[in-house]
Amino acid sequence: MAEYGVTLFFAGPTFFANMLRAGLPADAIAGVRLAASAGEALPAALYERWTSHFGVDILDGIGMTEMLHIFLSNREGAVRPGTTGVAVPGYELKILDDAGATVGRGTPGTLFVRGDSTATGYWSRYAASRQVFQGEWLRTGDTYVQDADGYYTCLGRTGDMLKASGIWVSPAEVEARLLAHPAVSQAIVVAAPGTAPTEAELIAFARTRLAGYKLPKSIDFVTELPRNPSGKLLKRQLREPYWKNVDRRIH
Repeated sequence: MAEYGVTLFFAGPTFFANMLRAGLPADAIAGVRLAASAGEALPAALYERWTSHFGVDILDGIGMTEMLHIFLSNREGAVRPGTTGVAVPGYELKILDDAGATVGRGTPGTLFVRGDSTATGYWSRYAASRQVFQGEWLRTGDTYVQDADGYYTCLGRTGDMLKASGIWVSPAEVEARLLAHPAVSQAIVVAAPGTAPTEAELIAFARTRLAGYKLPKSIDFVTELPRNPSGKLLKRQLREPYWKNVDRRIH
């Protein structure tokens, strides 16, 4: 950054978290005026820690290969931490329930998007194309909720949603709450160096902001998490040992 006079910095949540864990000085990115995040939802707690330390704002957004462009993003001077922002000009968004009906603000559902950059389908994958490309609209496969001000918040992949006591729970919401604990440096869930939070401590911490049915019943401590080469968390590998022979839609 110093050598080439970099002014814009692009990374993912894992990279931003690792920069904090590395203990870099606040002036390590001097000259950078703005950062952008994508690949995974950027938790509000991580945003607050990073921007407070480095003094540079982060714009969190989402795009898809099928859309060939970012279609939902925060904007400079109008960032809402913990959200993915608002629709990028040229794109339309809607949130539908399982029956295909549009839901109101404050109600979760699957996010759909349309715009002129949308692909026409997958090469020789007709069944997948019919599921994802629905007329002019594209089914993102992500569960979102829109707040009263029009900002969209990602609750996770639709297939990752869990049902507890008959009510749908977003893993991202639980992870975000745990991440706000000073001893947690990453979700899901890595203890920060030099700390030793207990299972009971973290569950009690989560209880102060989460409804009872959203509380984790147990917490496993691991030394590392499975990630792809770009640093994105491989949740499928992480959950396989727990979901084996279990119907997650009921449990």
